[in-house]
Amino acid sequence: MRRGAETKEDISKRFIMRSFWVFGFFVFFSIILILRSTYLQVLNKDFLIHQGNLRQLKTVGIAAYRGTITDRNNKTLAISIPVDHIKIYPKKFDKNTKEFNELAYLIEKDPNELRKSIQNALVENKTFLYIKKNVETSISNKIKILEIPNLELERNYKRSYPAGKIVSQLLGLTSDEKGLEGIERQYDGSLKGVSGKKTVLRDRHKRQIENIEIIKSPQAGMDLTLSIDLRLQHIAYRALESAVIENQAISGSAILVDVLNSEILAIANHPTYDNNKRRSMSSALMRNRAIIDMYEPGSSIKPFIIARAIETGDYDNSSIIDTSPVRIGSRNISDASDLGFVDLPTVLMRSSNAGMSRIALSLESDKLWGLMSDFGFGSYVTDGFPGESRGQLHHHSEWGEIGKATMSYGYGISVTPIQLAQAYAAIANKGVNKPLSLRKNNQNEGKRIIKEETALKILKMLEKVVVDGTSKKAKVEGYRVGGKSGTVWKISGTGGYSNDRYRAIFAGVAPIEDPRLVAVVLIDEPTGEFYYGGDVAAPVFSEIISESLQLLAIPPDENVIESVLLAESSN
Repeated sequence: MRRGAETKEDISKRFIMRSFWVFGFFVFFSIILILRSTYLQVLNKDFLIHQGNLRQLKTVGIAAYRGTITDRNNKTLAISIPVDHIKIYPKKFDKNTKEFNELAYLIEKDPNELRKSIQNALVENKTFLYIKKNVETSISNKIKILEIPNLELERNYKRSYPAGKIVSQLLGLTSDEKGLEGIERQYDGSLKGVSGKKTVLRDRHKRQIENIEIIKSPQAGMDLTLSIDLRLQHIAYRALESAVIENQAISGSAILVDVLNSEILAIANHPTYDNNKRRSMSSALMRNRAIIDMYEPGSSIKPFIIARAIETGDYDNSSIIDTSPVRIGSRNISDASDLGFVDLPTVLMRSSNAGMSRIALSLESDKLWGLMSDFGFGSYVTDGFPGESRGQLHHHSEWGEIGKATMSYGYGISVTPIQLAQAYAAIANKGVNKPLSLRKNNQNEGKRIIKEETALKILKMLEKVVVDGTSKKAKVEGYRVGGKSGTVWKISGTGGYSNDRYRAIFAGVAPIEDPRLVAVVLIDEPTGEFYYGGDVAAPVFSEIISESLQLLAIPPDENVIESVLLAESSN
């Protein structure tokens, strides 16, 4: 028999043996697969679920709604509107699709520039990239329809300011719903809300499919009601803007105060900016000059010196003051014209620097400094407005005779317009100083700083300044008003004072008999025909007060009406 020759029986045995090994092999691997499957699905189930969830479920933040800011009549000044941030994942994002070009068009970006930005993000190994923030929902809804892989929409809020530029320097602005300037920054802690968290289901292209669970609900910020009356703000801003333009000035500020509750009804500056348009911003335009900038007040400070003189008991309306030149060391303080000997009201009415110097030099320095401090000079007015200046009131030990004399007519002391408004409001409030407020119904305790009798005498003097003195352009038809102007030389860049650059100031009260409003107007460096406070700032006061009294339905003074009727009948 040849080698290799097999019988049928041998072939059958070999087939059975091979079949056994093949079957055994399949049985062995089946057992291994069953064991592995059991391990994964039973013993290690939680691990697999967790790994799967990591790839499909994601915890994302829920933006909180920022509180709304309104004026005292609930007119919206600042509100948050829903927007979306467009976010992509550069490593997987396809820049060469038709949808990409549509995306670029919708977010108003050049496709090539957008590709370059994405490529730069890849080079920098960024995990994600915001290609556009604060996209309006009408646009983001169109982007969502494109179903672009590896693109995500993040819901957020954008601040909107319906009143625009007329109140922007007061409100300030936000970035990513965080207060950066003005009221937005001052009250950021209460305006901003608390973000929440939620779990969402995403597909393999990182597109959100479904909200799964709210882990933490967002808490909206608190609303804020300001003392500002938007109607009066319009009046103040319009009058101020016209005056700055007409007098070819650098800038101007105006403040209107409610005497009864010491609330600020309007606070305007010009030039300004629109906080809805970030491109128009600059640090100079964003500054609220009425609160932040300090100036020498000139003659507008004189009523407070006279108030201290009356408080001593040594002066009254009949006191006679020598207004001849005052010599202190090498300095000679004199008036444009020699008034001779005049009574106390005339010193204020004719704005005699020499007369004021003699009055100031006769007063005890510490008592004068104490009263000036009580009026609020040298102190903050608001409860934390960003950048507010406290002005500069030197301690009386630093004055000397010349410092004391020059302070009496507004040099060597620096104040802010809001400080001046608070001080005049104290006189209008019959000698009680109540801190001014930018919030409605924020009742602050008042402090009597001068006798009511003294305040009434000062008010009468202020009326005389408008009727017969240096501020006749401050008159308001139908109402008795009073106030004091100031014209100040500006400090020159080389030291000393410039002889051709001025600040024009007017501060006043209306109506005199029953004060309801105080207004302060400052025009910085008028270069037109006039530059005196009585010519430049007083007319702005008149316009603001006239329109405000009518809008607030404050009745005219009867005796003024009678005088007008008599004049008309005689004519």
